[in-house]
Amino acid sequence: MKRGFLTIYAGENAAVFRALSAPARVDMLKLLCARGSLNVNEIARELDLPQSTVATGIMILEEAGLVETKAAKARKGYQKICTALYDEILLSFEDQAFKHDEDVIEVAMPIGLYTSCETHAPCGLCSTEGVIGLLDVPDYFLDPQRMQAGLLWFGRGHVEYKFPNNAKILNRNVNAIEFSMELSSEVPGTNPDWPSDITVWINGVAVGTWTSPGDYGDKRGAFTPSWWKLEGSQYGKLKTWRISKKGTFIDGVAASDVTIDDLAISQHSSIRLRIGIAEDARNTGGINIFGRGFGNYGRDILMRIDLAQ
Repeated sequence: MKRGFLTIYAGENAAVFRALSAPARVDMLKLLCARGSLNVNEIARELDLPQSTVATGIMILEEAGLVETKAAKARKGYQKICTALYDEILLSFEDQAFKHDEDVIEVAMPIGLYTSCETHAPCGLCSTEGVIGLLDVPDYFLDPQRMQAGLLWFGRGHVEYKFPNNAKILNRNVNAIEFSMELSSEVPGTNPDWPSDITVWINGVAVGTWTSPGDYGDKRGAFTPSWWKLEGSQYGKLKTWRISKKGTFIDGVAASDVTIDDLAISQHSSIRLRIGIAEDARNTGGINIFGRGFGNYGRDILMRIDLAQ
């Protein structure tokens, strides 16, 4: 697996700082970077640590987005295969608030404000108060109450959002654009080993695909309301697509050769973001999009535009 780099800013990303605060967890990351994917027993043996310590450490590293795990069959039951996502982590003291005023545009989009959709069952929408419409009825994705959605899911298809192109209004060139959102696969019930190829398109261009490992319901999401059944999708992984002049990266890992110039940002009054399952996807495990009031992050889809000087 090709790993990338991660930049974290002082005062932010508390989960990453917590994950790196224990020498044992740092040793786990170093081992995974040096040896590649290993299971919990192998890590425990190599580092001479109790299996329970390794299992807890891997859980903390996974929650911080530093490690990815997948369930795989073993001789007796299943084993958890662990993979480090980054070779390098950079701590930056750059003043993000100052940069935001001059060189960065951020727009948060509620997940229910999509402008077009094509969805197939299993599918549905929820607000923080309850289910919107009827489950597994795609027509309800057109219901005006969708604007209140904090969680939506579908087995195949897509949803598309139109973000304002404020860079064009300001007559500024764009160096890079990012989209961040909390995602998982979708299966009736939950299943941590249920891969799904989730693709992002910008202005009609497929920029990159992330394979979600599964649909998570082992514990309640940090923001998921108590009325939502624990057997339902609880949380996802926070993923960031970044398109720059160097290509497209997902969480710092190269995903495609599509560059910012290929998106013709300056030629459009809006920036169209489509999220879905491509027709030729190998793993068609559906998609959950977690928004405000659900999941582990409780946030809208965030677009960030880095403006040229």
